[in-house]
Amino acid sequence: MNVTRIVAKTSREAMRQLRDALGPDAVILSNRQVEDGIEVLAMPAEDIASMAPPATDLPKAPSPAAAPRPEPDTAPAVAFKRRLVERVAVPSADSAQLAQSVIGEIKSMQAKLESQLADIVWRDLPGRDPGAAAVMRDMLGAGFSAALAREFMESLPKSDVEHAQAWMRNTLIKRLDIMQSETDLLDGGGVFALMGPTGAGKTTTTAKLAARFVVRHGADKLALLTTDSYRIGGHEQLRIYGKILGVSVHAVRDAADLRLALSELRNKHTVLIDTVGMSQRDRAVAEQVEMLYQAGKPIKRLLLLNATSHGETLNEVVQAYQARGLDGCILSKVDEAASLGPALDCAIRHRLMVHYLATGQRVPEDLHLANRQYLIHRAFKTRTLASPWQLDDSELPFMLSGAQGVAAESAVSLG
Repeated sequence: MNVTRIVAKTSREAMRQLRDALGPDAVILSNRQVEDGIEVLAMPAEDIASMAPPATDLPKAPSPAAAPRPEPDTAPAVAFKRRLVERVAVPSADSAQLAQSVIGEIKSMQAKLESQLADIVWRDLPGRDPGAAAVMRDMLGAGFSAALAREFMESLPKSDVEHAQAWMRNTLIKRLDIMQSETDLLDGGGVFALMGPTGAGKTTTTAKLAARFVVRHGADKLALLTTDSYRIGGHEQLRIYGKILGVSVHAVRDAADLRLALSELRNKHTVLIDTVGMSQRDRAVAEQVEMLYQAGKPIKRLLLLNATSHGETLNEVVQAYQARGLDGCILSKVDEAASLGPALDCAIRHRLMVHYLATGQRVPEDLHLANRQYLIHRAFKTRTLASPWQLDDSELPFMLSGAQGVAAESAVSLG
């Protein structure tokens, strides 16, 4: 038995050498990846034929009606060759699969290397730049996003820990946009829509704004609209508030109803719209945004941000509702929030003006104008060293390098 071994850099080159050495009828016995490239073991067709059993051992020929079979001396070799070819994978397919496997291994090694390098960098950060380490630790501990913390670190001037922390808080105060006075909102008039997910406090906040307006301008210059036709009796709560305030309340179902209602209420100084609450992942959010956009009259959209929600959730809420733009936000349930960092971070990164803070259920007392100094001070004062979420200096490198590793591995899986 004459088995020929051929080693080439590529499958194509191996097949060319195989044809040159053994002819086009050579039978491939195996192929695999070796250090020098592709290894192929093959035999000439004649040797395969010599290994076949004698013709007398073959089964009897089929009936004449059956299809003709090859000559007896070559049939066993042909059948044996066919079985070998069926069992051996095509070299080009193996090469493509191997290439994908190698690429995957390289990306995995790259992700691990980047994670280790990030670990080294962050472990060295407190000693190399204690101010930057303090800024990162304080912002992450207060619930601000890693993206905003990295942005602050990149622009942080060289200084000691105390000055770095003072710079960080002053920068947050400057970056936080708030409504200076409610005169523009209440006296300027117009149509305002309060939007947000279920349970954010839209109806109660609408009633609070309505009460403030009635005190200034009277009930006859204000109208309330509700689009909440999903919940059973969803508009009844607003109707009760309207009855107490002496303000008319109208329910609308779609864009046509909204255009008609705004046309009939064109003589009103201010119109407040209480929209239906729905998950930020609900496709109907886009329909609601379009309904307000196509109302035939400019509508200022204020987004309710629940201060008790996680930062990722708030980020999804803003992304879902800002398709046609937002005119600002109102932070609700501030009194229930363990940390204001996530909500403030969302307002800063998306450049949303904070109009009011809603702190309870009382109408209209529990609605306050935003104060920059108070909000930033509250964000960093909430958590104490006893908090189970408070980061220790020694834990910061592990958390940051771990986040880098997760991001890199995610990129590998997506790539």
